Amino acid sequence: MNVPTVRIYGIEFSKLNMKDTIRQLMQRIEKRQLTHIITGNPIMVMAALESPVFDQAMRSAELVVPDGTGVVWAASRVGHPVAERVAGYDLMHELFRLGQERGWRVFLLGSSQDVIEATAKRVSEQYPGLIIAGYRNGYFGADQDAEVVAEVHAAQADLLFVARSVDTQEPWIAKHKQALGVPIMMGVGGSFDVIAGVVKRAPKLFQRLRLEWFYRLMKQPTRAARMLVLPKFALKVMRDKEKVLKYH
Repeated sequence: MNVPTVRIYGIEFSKLNMKDTIRQLMQRIEKRQLTHIITGNPIMVMAALESPVFDQAMRSAELVVPDGTGVVWAASRVGHPVAERVAGYDLMHELFRLGQERGWRVFLLGSSQDVIEATAKRVSEQYPGLIIAGYRNGYFGADQDAEVVAEVHAAQADLLFVARSVDTQEPWIAKHKQALGVPIMMGVGGSFDVIAGVVKRAPKLFQRLRLEWFYRLMKQPTRAARMLVLPKFALKVMRDKEKVLKYH
């Protein structure tokens, strides 16, 4: 995609705001151009530095938006600020809203059976003009990939949202992108849990203060080990300085 970016450890993050991001994606859907969107955050950047497979998935995506506030901070720190944080959850709902107006078809893939059924029901109720082309839980192994890909492809969806573990969903989309054949493909992590009402999203105050990560940590202390990556990322950016932009 022809968008302004800032390179953070070899990953090109979009500098576009939410409005311009949506405009670009609308054009991609109209032209049926395959687009893998990654909602990037510091944990994913650090994972890419350690895993060649994850790194390749991040680099091959057509669009990486700055979801994590740590990425927004890092871009400013190295002198190439992005327009704003583009939260994946909000981006998904913006696409739902546009899909409702235009009669787009969406396929929901991931989470448990109970959660995916509740998600499909709530999305169809909230966005009645959006067509639920299909849904399936995320509990399948590599031996079922061909079956799942064929099911998604047959649904002729305009939008595909995949809610699996981050280290699984992005490489999976990258690997099967061509066979899936969906204009917009996006990993959404635990977003279906929020839609289904299993997990609450951080209150607006935490969102405005860019402290959603802290709210999630308070609600789920088991995330502590994962959250330790955030200060490690910040320290690395401060230590590396201009190397952040030059990393290959």
